[in-house]
Amino acid sequence: MAELKTKQTEASVEDFLNSVTDEEKRRDCLEILKIMEQATKEKPKMWGASIVGFGSYHYKSERSRQEGDWFLTGFSPRKQNLTLYLMGGFDLHKDLLKKLGKFKTSVGCLYIKKLDDVDKKVLKELVTASVKVMKASNK
Repeated sequence: MAELKTKQTEASVEDFLNSVTDEEKRRDCLEILKIMEQATKEKPKMWGASIVGFGSYHYKSERSRQEGDWFLTGFSPRKQNLTLYLMGGFDLHKDLLKKLGKFKTSVGCLYIKKLDDVDKKVLKELVTASVKVMKASNK
């Protein structure tokens, strides 16, 4: 069984976000930080070198027999996009996604170029709903 490479660290979230050179992306990150902090009621932690995560849960995968700890929600300022990790997936949130704006998704990731491309109120609802699903399914 392979061990997860991305783990919670003691690195400074503030230092990481201040190292984002694109000023607009850094401002967007600070706003996403507030949204996720409000949704989780948790302080941000670095996960690996480039993901800001909030809260955590323990999982066991039946399929791969892998288990570990992971964050409830998080984000990363990637070169191409701001990547938001919404662990509960998107099937339950189709109505919110219709109102969100310009984005792309994969299994558990929401990709946006910049916050101005999406409705921030809807984004807050989406993050909050995703966290609620994760907390309920991991009691």
